[in-house]
Amino acid sequence: MLSNAQEAAVWKALDAFNIEVPSWGFANTGTRFGKFIQAEAATTIEEKLSDAGQVHKFTGCCPSVAVHVLWDFPQGKASAPEVQALAAKYGVRVGAINPNVFQDQIYKHGSLANPDAEVRRAAVGHILDCIEISSVTGSRDISLWFTDGSNYPGTASIRERKRLFEEGLRAAHDKLADGQRLLVEYKPFEPAFYHTDIADWGMALLLAKAAGPKGRVLVDTGHHYQAQNIEQIVAWLLSEGMLGGFHFNDRRYADDDLTLGSIDPYQVFRIFHEIRFFEWETGKDAGLAYMIDQSHNLKSKIEEMIQTAVMAQAMCAKAALVDLEALGGFQRSCELIDAEECLKSAFAEDVRPALGGWRKSKGLAEDPLAAFRASGYLAQAGRERGAKNKMAGGSYA
Repeated sequence: MLSNAQEAAVWKALDAFNIEVPSWGFANTGTRFGKFIQAEAATTIEEKLSDAGQVHKFTGCCPSVAVHVLWDFPQGKASAPEVQALAAKYGVRVGAINPNVFQDQIYKHGSLANPDAEVRRAAVGHILDCIEISSVTGSRDISLWFTDGSNYPGTASIRERKRLFEEGLRAAHDKLADGQRLLVEYKPFEPAFYHTDIADWGMALLLAKAAGPKGRVLVDTGHHYQAQNIEQIVAWLLSEGMLGGFHFNDRRYADDDLTLGSIDPYQVFRIFHEIRFFEWETGKDAGLAYMIDQSHNLKSKIEEMIQTAVMAQAMCAKAALVDLEALGGFQRSCELIDAEECLKSAFAEDVRPALGGWRKSKGLAEDPLAAFRASGYLAQAGRERGAKNKMAGGSYA
């Protein structure tokens, strides 16, 4: 059982913690092999925002929604005020703006690194439109992920493509308003299997710096090779002042889009610990964007988002229990066992009663998933959306 001081530390951490849900996580999506349709899946941006509002209503920690411009803004820039109003209607706000420079046919050979100057101009133009949308919605972050790369040796100039990326990112950075940031994401492979233009955190770091002072790196926890030490990447980026935020999910292999903490909750805890340790030592707020990037083919989408938010809160709470003063002393004196036990003992604490007490103090149900299930929202959504989803995808999963 936690002491009063420990419970106070947990509540303080929870008060300061928010995590953003992705609009695309509420729609029917699948793998490259196909998808299984859910009757209650969102089919419009309004339905996505309504579902996101339910996650925030029951968890109290998901006040914003990351959006994808081609999927969520039917009339492009002109849709921004309407989408902003819909978000407010459902008790959330528009969060990170995600450009889409991978879906259209013109991006067959890349976007910012495409050899065709017209395609590059189109890609930059779309990102600039997204920056304008973020000005309307009051969003801080423009979150950039690229599929650019090549599948066969000799088919592309790797150095030239790097130069083109620097040029395109600088053009976007120059149009940022005060308070806005470019977050550069990386991924080691898929869909480019010989070389991906932004394949790891070091490449993303160099390109974010080349873009300008508002460039930062975005870490997707699924975008790494197996056994890679993600919290070391986090620590290095923090030390460089270049970590912008996260796309949280879990993986068994790479980019599996599994529920956060379903495979390795200790890693999630270690990431939160590195952030708290940095902030404690420096006295600085890291200013990070915590975002979920999961898109589930089999699980109930709203319920899975609630699972994820609850897991994130729990790992954040556990990290708040690490005795950083003691840990620092053990590290400096190379007391290995004591240092390890200091970290592991915080992870081993049962924070569920403290989480329940915090929720109760906010007027929330102590068990968010059970409370959502009792609300009847999912069944109602299935009745209202079932016909549209059946027409779109055939029989239901």
